[in-house]
Formats: sequence, structure tokens, C-alpha cells
Amino acid sequence: MKLILVDPVNTRDNLLPLTYTRPVADLRVGIDTIAEKWARLLSAECVFAPAADYLRDIFPSDEEGAVAVPGNIIPTPELAANFDAMDWSGAMKIENIYDIFMLNGECIRADFKHITSGRNSQPISATNTIVGDASQIFIEAGAVVEGAFLNTTKGPIYIGKDAEVMEGSMLRGPIAVCEHAVVNMGTKIYPDTTIGPYCKVGGEINNVVFHSYSNKAHDGFLGNAVIGQWCNLGAGCVASNLKNDYTPIRLWNYPTRRFLRTTLQFCGLVMGDHSKAGINTMFNTATVVGVGCNIHGSGFPRNFVPSFSEGSTAGFTEVPLNKFFDIAERVMARRGKQMSEAERRMFETIHDLSDTFK
Repeated sequence: MKLILVDPVNTRDNLLPLTYTRPVADLRVGIDTIAEKWARLLSAECVFAPAADYLRDIFPSDEEGAVAVPGNIIPTPELAANFDAMDWSGAMKIENIYDIFMLNGECIRADFKHITSGRNSQPISATNTIVGDASQIFIEAGAVVEGAFLNTTKGPIYIGKDAEVMEGSMLRGPIAVCEHAVVNMGTKIYPDTTIGPYCKVGGEINNVVFHSYSNKAHDGFLGNAVIGQWCNLGAGCVASNLKNDYTPIRLWNYPTRRFLRTTLQFCGLVMGDHSKAGINTMFNTATVVGVGCNIHGSGFPRNFVPSFSEGSTAGFTEVPLNKFFDIAERVMARRGKQMSEAERRMFETIHDLSDTFK
């Protein structure tokens, strides 16, 4: 079977800045991405139909013979079993950017059950302290978990291939630490959190979804947040997830170019790909940072920072593309990666388009 995962246009725009650089179905929620879930549950080949034409160079696809599925539908075993009905009315779906962290715990539980079914975990080292059911801990081949506190009373803990959880870390499930991710010493990770592939984390993390190759390696709090690829939060960086007056959150919406009211009480930071925050950066509740930003200095920057912006409370300037590419190439080289020509064209297009949604 071949599926073509189609971006619903309005939904795609509501999910900016994360969908500047990926189709909706390439978003991670739970242990893996939406597309990876479809592939796993149906043993299907998945291709994409991005709403943005410029993404087709990054995500090329042969659509012949493919069955179209909305890319924001989160598949479950029950949905897969009744796939022929093509009934999406009761399905879980990502419609707003905060749905990613709000649905993350439920998705971790479902993914854990399916991924680990009929398989054996690597042995759990006796140096760890386990609270709850040890069968709800699954450690893939090559992963190292030593001297950690692992609590499964509220949900499972999944440790991906070749990941590392260092000593003194405290993990309370449901949590996913994906392949090659690193949890530094003494890290505190609360439920409903996904540490994406090749990420490095430290400090205090609560209900956060990290996409791949991003770092928050030092002390500082981050909660109810979504972080894109190739991001970095410096030492002591913190983000509020609750207003002092406990009133509902207003969150920047790209299509309307304004802050929209939500029913949320908790919402932290949303950060697009290749954005950075310097040491001791402070983010207000419900801050949205675009693609390719560089934020530093004291005080709270505004709650919306447009793509390719650099600065602080003293003011922001535009990041020239040549400077952006220089930084991105140095960052990626540290992980043995290189930006492709198609990716360079993508960022050039995003740079040109970003004014549309400022």
C-alpha cells in the first residue's frame, strides 16, 4: 500500500513556523512522526503532498497509485484496522500548534504499546531505581541508562536505539527518548515529553516535544513547548508556561497576523527550525519564534519573533541569508551533516515568504 499524506492548507498555515520546513505529516508527536506511524501501522509506503510547492524538492514523491490521507490525522491501531472506511471524523488530529504537546502523552502510550509488542527490552541496569511497573520501560539496542530514577506509575518510558540517559536523571513517564538522544546528568523530565533523535537535553523539562538535532543541554525550565530541528537553548534559558494572573493564553497565529485567544492555561515556547537562544534568555508565556532566529540579551523579547530575526529587548534586525547559512553549516557540521542544495533553496524561499506572515 502507498499513502500520500496531504497537507490541509488551513491547518498547515496554523502550524507555522514548524511547517515552513516540513509537511504536516512530518511533525513528531509521540515517539515518531505522523508519517512514520502510518508506515508502521499499515506496513505502507508514505509519500507527501506538501501545501507549499517549495517543499516538494525536499520531500519528492511519486503519487501514482497512492491513497490520499489528510496529513494531520494521527493514526491509531483502531483507525488502521478500519482504514478502508476512510472515516476521519473521530480521529485524533493536529489542528493547532499546541495540539502537538497536548496530545503527546496519549500518542506516546499508543506508540509504546505498538512498537514494543512482541519484543524484548534490553536488560535494565541494576544501578537504576524503578518506581512502578518495570515492564513499562523499554530500552532499545545500544542505549545506555545508568543511575537514573525511572517512574512508570503514570505512563511508559521508551529509550531509543543508542540513546543515553546519564546518572542522576529523573524520568516520569510517559516519556520518549528517541534514538541517539542524550539526557545529561541530573535532568528532570516530567510526563508527556518527547526528546527527538540526536537531541541533547538537561535541566527541567515538562510536556515538551523536541524534533531532531536540537539542544537544551543545560539548566533552565521548559514546559508545554514544541521545538523544531537544529535549535539551541543556551545555559540558563527559561520559558514561562503560565501567566501570573492565570488567565487564558493568547498565541500568535500566522494566517491572521495576530494573537488569538485559546482555552489554554499552560503554553510555553514554540520555536521554528535553526533558531537559537543565548545564555540566560527569558521567554514570556506563549512565545512563538520563527525560523532562523538568534535571540540574546537580558529581559523578555516580545511574544512573537519573526523568522530570520536577530536581537533582544533592545531591538531586532534581519539575519542576512549568508550569515544564516554560515551559522547553519557550522552547527550541522558538528553532527556530521551538511545542508543540501535543495534545503538552501527552501530557506531562501522561506526568507522571501516570511514577510507575508510578519
